[in-house]
Amino acid sequence: MGNLHQRSQKYYVPALEKGLDIVETLAASPLPQSLSEMARHLGRTSSELFRMLNALERRGYIERDPISGRYSLTLRLYELAHTHSPVDKLLRAVTIPMRTLAERVKESCHVSTLENGRLVVLAQADSPDSYRFSVEVGAAFSPIHTASGRLLLSHLEAEQFQYFCETSADYRKLSRAGKSKLLAKLDEIRRQGVSTTRNEPVVGVESYAVLVGNPEIDFTAALAVASLDVRGKKSNPREIIAGMKETAAEINRAIGLRP
Repeated sequence: MGNLHQRSQKYYVPALEKGLDIVETLAASPLPQSLSEMARHLGRTSSELFRMLNALERRGYIERDPISGRYSLTLRLYELAHTHSPVDKLLRAVTIPMRTLAERVKESCHVSTLENGRLVVLAQADSPDSYRFSVEVGAAFSPIHTASGRLLLSHLEAEQFQYFCETSADYRKLSRAGKSKLLAKLDEIRRQGVSTTRNEPVVGVESYAVLVGNPEIDFTAALAVASLDVRGKKSNPREIIAGMKETAAEINRAIGLRP
């Protein structure tokens, strides 16, 4: 522990830490901040922050209102974040954790996301067992009738979900009772944080899905395990879900998301 503390102190960069503190403070604030407000919030003096604010403003990361003198973030960080596809980043992050999960639970797993009202499979890791259930990468399914799809639907913003309901042929085909049942199921999934289904859409398969990403930044995917009914084999749902949650957390860390 002592060596770890020494290393963290050795590589501490005060100026960088100060700049990141300013950026994170402005990002967390719903309103522009004055120099004195940021200094008070960060427990620093105004003179400590002044030069850093000038540097960030010169590089285009923040802007200062000429009348109030208050600072706010520009779209520079948004621009940088979108120079690389989030899907590409996700695919790079899931490969090893998914392979490890498949070995651990002895079941196949896959990651999928919503695209144009359909559930699209992005990546797949096969179970090491001889008998296994696999999903083709690129395959698209109705989100209403899958564990992963319902999980992702349950985390949509109200306006996004309303748009899905208006444009989804599968949703419009549901009876009034079917729609009420789906809404109740989505509420249950949102509370529990796990989506499960059996014999849907494939008989003999029990599916579990947990969330990857962060709905607050509109970046979500579903990590799913498909447990195939095999004679003589007993699956442990608790162990499977525990392993999935650990894997989802590992993927989130790999793509830079906080818990």
